[in-house]
Amino acid sequence: MLIGGLAGAVALACSDVVARSRQRPGQIPALWSRIIAAGAIAAPLGWAFAKVFGAGPIVVGLVAGLVAGALGLRPQKVALGPIVGVLVGLGLWAIGDVPGAIVAAVTVVVFRLVSAAVFRDPQVELLAERVSPAELPFVVPLVARTRYVGTAYVRDLANAVGGEYVADAADVGIVSSLDELAGPGFDPSGVDEAVREFYEHTTRFRLDIVPQWRLWVRPGYLLYRTLLARPLGQANVPMNQRETQRGIRSRIDTITPAGGDAVSIRGWIRSFVDTDEPIYVGIYTTYRRDGNGYVSVGFPLPHASFTATLAPQPRPGGGLVLTSRSPLDQPGHYLTYVDEATGELTALVVPGFAERLDVYVQDGQLKAEHAFRVFGLPFLVLHYTMYRK
Repeated sequence: MLIGGLAGAVALACSDVVARSRQRPGQIPALWSRIIAAGAIAAPLGWAFAKVFGAGPIVVGLVAGLVAGALGLRPQKVALGPIVGVLVGLGLWAIGDVPGAIVAAVTVVVFRLVSAAVFRDPQVELLAERVSPAELPFVVPLVARTRYVGTAYVRDLANAVGGEYVADAADVGIVSSLDELAGPGFDPSGVDEAVREFYEHTTRFRLDIVPQWRLWVRPGYLLYRTLLARPLGQANVPMNQRETQRGIRSRIDTITPAGGDAVSIRGWIRSFVDTDEPIYVGIYTTYRRDGNGYVSVGFPLPHASFTATLAPQPRPGGGLVLTSRSPLDQPGHYLTYVDEATGELTALVVPGFAERLDVYVQDGQLKAEHAFRVFGLPFLVLHYTMYRK
């Protein structure tokens, strides 16, 4: 065991040195290096599991596959993991009394190889490392300075950055003007007046929300909501219509720079009426790039931000579509860490996440559908009905 451990350590160190020598700035280590490391991590864990529980190759393979699939997060990988584990376990069981370390390592390596061959589209990629905010205009680099975001976020931000803070601003929208989104693929003049009014004067409306969750995502979302969303005070979407019947409060807090006239920060805050428990705290901005206009929505996190940058598209009947799926290079979802000392950004792009927001008028009623996909699978649609206050 000692000789094997030393040999494994030498082999792993050599592979790591080679991988990092070929690694370019802004890249993570090569896939082959990560697969070798995963196998090395699995080996001692598989040995310990077999010793403690007296498990044979089939059980060790199944457990190793379950863990590897779960760490892959993608539902297809979660299902693939135990299948690979059982097949590898059966094959090694047929050979003889194979140690648990070898079973676990082989299972994880085979799973990673099969996953790399089958799922060729990356769900998360390193986009940039330690760059200035000007280099990533599609990122909203506003972070939470505490572990809790909450409905007071914009007020706390105003205290930190200065400027005139207005809570629950009257007659203001999530964008100042739809004309800022004009481009070759979108003409704001074709948008229905009611849709334009909603975007430019959002606070004139109250919202009714009906969430429609896919069954496969409910268990994972309940875990996420309990362990992450509620403690963070961010992205705490209602689980069902019964929750929304508590009442949804929608307001926009603004910050205007000292000595300026134009609002620079618009925080659209949605919360439950009875407790003011936050549902979403989003910072809405618009910007232009190469003749196109975009909406970027930043969701502050502790020392980080999750940004959705959306491209406008016309919808038949005068509606407006904002989508993260576009042939343009700006739209997408970005998870960004902000260095507190320098303000530099290290960002991941998350192509595995997608959303589409349709706002339209149907039979004289203003409505919206906000659809989300992850790993290529639809998991949530929020149905909105907007009424004048």
